[in-house]
Amino acid sequence: MDRSGQVYFVHNRVQGIEQMTARLGKIVPEARMAIAHGQMHERDLSSVMFAFAEGEYDVLVCTSIIESGLDIPNANTIIINRADQFGLAQLYQLRGRVGRSTVRAYAYLLVDRYKILTEEARRRLEAIQEASELGAGFRIAMEDLEIRGAGELLGARQHGHIAAVGFDLYTRLLAQAVQAARERISDAVSRSSTPSPGPAGARQAGPAGTWPSSRLLPST
Repeated sequence: MDRSGQVYFVHNRVQGIEQMTARLGKIVPEARMAIAHGQMHERDLSSVMFAFAEGEYDVLVCTSIIESGLDIPNANTIIINRADQFGLAQLYQLRGRVGRSTVRAYAYLLVDRYKILTEEARRRLEAIQEASELGAGFRIAMEDLEIRGAGELLGARQHGHIAAVGFDLYTRLLAQAVQAARERISDAVSRSSTPSPGPAGARQAGPAGTWPSSRLLPST
């Protein structure tokens, strides 16, 4: 706000969002605040978003409804409450709501100090912190696959061993397994299409429905 910018405060629970707004109002009484979430009437939501885009509010307290399709260049700061409860792709999308102008943008990820982060939550927060360079989307996607697992492409289970071996090695092993399966199928097809020879010394029949004449004529 000191830089004449605007702030997103993401609180991803509709229940309690008004209490959070009141709490923020006590901390920063000079800030003009508005609320936006998906359970609002469409007309009311559009009105709030348009007013925020026009600069009538300093802080937009909202849910992850702002995750995509929003481009407000004057918004240069985003604060994500309980960031450990968001997926990695969500955090990346939310962070992308700011920094859309020449003014430097900031993203703050808040967690509950009294709760221990899970291993996956810690890895997500570390990944989003490290991937700060331009075009980090592919890196985020790879890290997300590493954390969640890509599943078994040809199996019934929807989780696999990608977390243990890494995505790159996993895809190479998968390619080798697919190639080996193709070769086995090709060998089986080749063997089944090759005609097998008859018994030794057997005489072949002539044209369909006929027999050699020596078998039909009496011996003299």
